[in-house]
Amino acid sequence: MCFSAAMAGEILQENIPLERNGIQLHLERYAEQNGLEKKPLLLVHGVTYSSHEFDVDYGDYSLARYFSRHGFEVWLLDIAGFGRSGEVTDGFLPDSDYAAEDIAAAVRCILARHNLPSMDVLGWSWGTVTSGRFAAKYPELVHRLVLYAPIVAGLGDVRVKEPFHKNTWEHAADDFQKTSDGSIDFNITEKAVADTYLANAWRYDKDSSPNGGRRDLLVSSKIRLIPTAEIKATVLIIAGANDPYVTPELCEEAYKTLPNKASQLEIIPGAAHAMLMERPYYKLFREKVMGFLSEGRND
Repeated sequence: MCFSAAMAGEILQENIPLERNGIQLHLERYAEQNGLEKKPLLLVHGVTYSSHEFDVDYGDYSLARYFSRHGFEVWLLDIAGFGRSGEVTDGFLPDSDYAAEDIAAAVRCILARHNLPSMDVLGWSWGTVTSGRFAAKYPELVHRLVLYAPIVAGLGDVRVKEPFHKNTWEHAADDFQKTSDGSIDFNITEKAVADTYLANAWRYDKDSSPNGGRRDLLVSSKIRLIPTAEIKATVLIIAGANDPYVTPELCEEAYKTLPNKASQLEIIPGAAHAMLMERPYYKLFREKVMGFLSEGRND
């Protein structure tokens, strides 16, 4: 049973009830209504902004709808305290390890519906830390794992004092590539795409988000955040060469530690942290991910 269901073209969207640790979690299903068997795929958001980032519904930019139209049943999860999930009183509570357990709860719910032992997961930004820790702890639940824009190492030793982050329009725009005057480069990201994303950030994430994940990330660059050496699944590490949060060298380092030698590394020249919304790169990005996940149908 679901709380609500609405047809969006050929894509059915459903909110599926899920509770963990006394908190209602937003778990949403996207599935094309064509009678064909679908492979489940969970998309895991980053810190500050929630899973709406995977459904920027302008033109053909929505990653959730793209995969829904290409043989997947796509699932979006908001970690506790984020977006449309229940609030937390302590913003430091949903840290990376806590979020990994929210992911585990969502995956178990999805697998039970499909009677499957494991499924594919894609994490973006902080979502690579949370989904990476989930995959390392629960290898039996993970089929293939995509680490998109992985936060391999600490981003700098900064003390995070406030349990909640104050969200602003300007902060939500930080992941877009900028021109020399600091404005969004609309040659890279279409204005309508940026506007849609920013409007959704304000609508769903409002004026604050939990800071537990941010506190995990703002540590020394010597600290490695994703337990890549402990992940048994086949992994795709994919990042943009212009990403300010990760370098190709760090991605290469992480890739070399992966035990599964069928794993892959893709660095997209010119792309940055939000390449799923970048006009020159979004199609190449999802084609790389689709190719990797499609190979897994034979695993």
